[in-house]
Amino acid sequence: MSELINSISPLLATATEAEYAPVVLTGVLLSLVAIYVASKVGAELSRMLDFPPVLGELVAGVVVGISALHLVVFPESGATASDSVIMSVLKFLGDLDTEAVTSIFQSQSEVVSVLAELGVIILLFEIGLESDLRELQKVGYQATIVACVGVAVPFAAGTAGLMLLFHVAAIPAIFAGAALTATSIGITSKVLSEIGQLKSREGQIIVGAAVIDDILGIIVLAVVASLAKTGEIDVWNVIYLIVSATVFLIGSILLGKFFNKSFSAVTKLLKTRGNLIVPAMIFAFFMAFIGSAIHLEAILGSFAAGLVLDETDERNELDEQVKPIADILVPIFFVTVGAKADLGVLNPVVPENREGLVIAVFLLVVAILGKVVTGWSVFGQPGINRPAIGIGMIPRGEVGLVFVGIGSASGTLDKPLQVAIIIMVIMTTFLAPPLLRLVFKEPVEPNQPIEPAKEPANVG
Repeated sequence: MSELINSISPLLATATEAEYAPVVLTGVLLSLVAIYVASKVGAELSRMLDFPPVLGELVAGVVVGISALHLVVFPESGATASDSVIMSVLKFLGDLDTEAVTSIFQSQSEVVSVLAELGVIILLFEIGLESDLRELQKVGYQATIVACVGVAVPFAAGTAGLMLLFHVAAIPAIFAGAALTATSIGITSKVLSEIGQLKSREGQIIVGAAVIDDILGIIVLAVVASLAKTGEIDVWNVIYLIVSATVFLIGSILLGKFFNKSFSAVTKLLKTRGNLIVPAMIFAFFMAFIGSAIHLEAILGSFAAGLVLDETDERNELDEQVKPIADILVPIFFVTVGAKADLGVLNPVVPENREGLVIAVFLLVVAILGKVVTGWSVFGQPGINRPAIGIGMIPRGEVGLVFVGIGSASGTLDKPLQVAIIIMVIMTTFLAPPLLRLVFKEPVEPNQPIEPAKEPANVG
């Protein structure tokens, strides 16, 4: 009899889930309403304050999430169905019992999380499209050196400091250290343009290094995310991951030279709506699948797809067609990252939280100093403004938040580390613009570049 009951119970569970499917959809729709309202309000306020809209979306996520309004909460943040305002509304409207609401909460959270994952895949595809490899060849070895130093120093200092000073386990420490590596160039390039320094030697090195920085950051992310899945550090496995990620990225770019003609030919053959964007999405998702299948990250595949399609003749048109898709999916990712951040873990009144506050301060110091030192890695450039180069590399952005999102989803980062990284991202973004204006005391005219170089694509 017990065997019969056990064999029937999965069918009963399926029937129950099917019965609640309309309610799950209702919960997802209400969650999306909250997410989109929060993202637009946050983005607009951020733009008014002259900061990147993505920063406003992140802060808005904190407001609607577990830290404040409890509109968008997730089980992995330690929340239950009773913590969710949306679940309370559904329970009232549908006269549901506690068990039903719990099941609906789990399913609804999974759907929103999947949409957020799709958002980050589209985000990295878009960043790849904006990373002009031809322009990278023009900024020279100086930008490459600055980028390498800007990745290695904060990564090593952050990881070692967390392990030695705060006794953080190796995998979470490596993940948090890796989150310090990438530079977001969006706001820096805007400030450089405003003060007439975008075409200067310093400006060109900063922009070029930030593009390379993001590429290196994606490789680092693929490696540490794979380490997080295995839960252990094996030297040979690390070497395999680094080599495979690098070969996958470079190989994709090289093969892209042959693929581009085929892609263009296919888009010309198709005569129905979506003749360009649908093949591009097929390619991006297939590359994301390959990246995941070889034990790297799906986002590395979508990033590689963007780099490949950046070389096609349809690049500009494709870039415009991707934007509406990104506008729909990417805010879900950033708002959910903020929503999962429980700022309550940094309340200094609670003794156990004080270490988390100290970790946040430590990460911020490493994040700033680890980039400032890059200015002194430039050589053979007499009269170069070294502090300006270092400060221009300080702001973190989308890629830093991608680390938090993946670390949170995998369970690698605990709450204090998640919040500490988010605070680091916010503070570095706030501090960079005034500091950059300060170190450039005598701006040159925008129409008088020091070097006749072309502005690389903005990937921030």
